[in-house]
Amino acid sequence: MESFFSFLEKRVDDCSSLLCVGLDPHIPDLKENSAASALDFCLNLVKQTAPYAAAFKPNAAFFEVFGPEGWTALKQVIEAINEESHRLGSRIPIILDAKRGDIASTAEAYAKSAFENLGVDCITLSPYLGKDSIEPFIQNPEKGVFLLCKTSNAGSGDLQDLRVRKEERGKIDDSLSSFLFLYEHVAQLARTWNTRNNIGLVVGATHLDAMKRVRAGAPDLWFLAPGVGAQGGELESALRAGLRKDGKGMLIPISRGISRAESPAKAAAEIRDEILNIRMQLKHEER
Repeated sequence: MESFFSFLEKRVDDCSSLLCVGLDPHIPDLKENSAASALDFCLNLVKQTAPYAAAFKPNAAFFEVFGPEGWTALKQVIEAINEESHRLGSRIPIILDAKRGDIASTAEAYAKSAFENLGVDCITLSPYLGKDSIEPFIQNPEKGVFLLCKTSNAGSGDLQDLRVRKEERGKIDDSLSSFLFLYEHVAQLARTWNTRNNIGLVVGATHLDAMKRVRAGAPDLWFLAPGVGAQGGELESALRAGLRKDGKGMLIPISRGISRAESPAKAAAEIRDEILNIRMQLKHEER
């Protein structure tokens, strides 16, 4: 059975891209404050950018704000992405940016909502309730999750940079080298839990040192790396810090840098090409 990340890698190869197009219909960017306007906004982005997108990432909050009509609009956006996939002959993964996290029975309902009712392929989750809170989302290898590890926001260090003691077979060692950052511990857990090749990590492009540490500790996992552009992250530095040795392993989400461009298609193409050029440069440097 195909896993989520083998499916994602097929799309990456098909479009020669690591660009994840964010679908965030901010109300100030809409023609009017309505779900219908949010739908039109996203449909235009999907149509223009699909050839260059390794994945699409609709943010649930920007649809939920419109109530039931917003939820209907989100489902229509997902259907439109699937239609573009069919037209292109290459299925584009859909990652729901929802950051869910709750006890197992509630998680089961969230998983059913995302995967069965909406029909997305992947979802972002908080891992801080433990493995049983993500288990309902990873039962089917074809459905994936990105666990919040080191997020791109400035306040992420309030919790994620706390130090935790490494597990050392009954020995107590209080030296600094015996501690990990909490986000590193999350990465270690993700590697252990990733038995179906459908768990990745959210690692912000605004925290390069942390990204290097997470990549060292999780050399094989896929990263969803927000923060390039509007949040101040720099593309080449992020790719240097987070790419796997095979030149893959990262999705770069871009939202406002594309949606607010005069031509979203041109902006997406240029970003896709810039990512490709950087990947080729890094490969050349390794020789």
